[in-house]
Amino acid sequence: MQQERIDWPNSAVCALSIVVNVEEGSEMTVARGDRGMEPVDELGIHIKSPIRNYGNESNYLYGIKAGAPRVVDLLDRYNMRASWTVAALSLENHPAIADAIRTRGDEAVSHGWRWVHQFKLDEAAEREFIAKATDSIQRTTGARPYGWLSRYFHTDNTRRLLIEAGYEYHMDDYSGDVPFLDAITVPGRPIAIVPYQLDTNDMKMWTDPAYTPRAWLDYARDSFDQIYREGLAGNPRLMSLGLHLRIIGRPGRIGAFEAFLQHVAAHDRVWVTTRREIAAVVRA
Repeated sequence: MQQERIDWPNSAVCALSIVVNVEEGSEMTVARGDRGMEPVDELGIHIKSPIRNYGNESNYLYGIKAGAPRVVDLLDRYNMRASWTVAALSLENHPAIADAIRTRGDEAVSHGWRWVHQFKLDEAAEREFIAKATDSIQRTTGARPYGWLSRYFHTDNTRRLLIEAGYEYHMDDYSGDVPFLDAITVPGRPIAIVPYQLDTNDMKMWTDPAYTPRAWLDYARDSFDQIYREGLAGNPRLMSLGLHLRIIGRPGRIGAFEAFLQHVAAHDRVWVTTRREIAAVVRA
């Protein structure tokens, strides 16, 4: 079969996109007017009562206090760029993360105004949700976001509203390993689709305690090796690695992330870059 293809700059055989999700400080809680709480992660308990779960809020806070320094340290040590999919309110509540993104010269991608399900919004409310997130991230990081990732679901209006709001690419797509152009949603105003991948995401270690850091590392390395081999054979691809501060930043997991970075660093012709730069290649 004929395969999709893309050529990366400087004859790179593969592109690697490290995506750091920042949702802590934006999750559901009655303290922010929500009707309930997030599930108690890693225990699989979902309490529907409208009470405040201080313990679970502190579980999220771990990602800011302990996880973020570990993740930033490794990215700095291995000189790897990242795209940070941030819920805007998270950066308002934790400006040190915004400072780290700006200091590193990384990219902030919008993960919504808050880490909530936008698919429930009508068109007017979703337009406001997008504008609020865009303005907030510009204030906290000094640069507006050009990419968007929803919390799992989006609406029939989302991509058109993003184009109208000046976004250059959309991440809510899992259809392949090659970015592509959507020139149909708004004729004359194409938007790049930079696929995200859930199989290499560290969330599996959060939802399934039996999925160990070693298993995640093996899977991530195997994924990279396959993408790299295909690139050497003349079919360059993109690999996404999705991380969360409160998950990969734990003492028993951070070593798996470092081992993955070591593996990548041992290969040449790998373009470790931001998703906006990937989108620019597609749009060009």
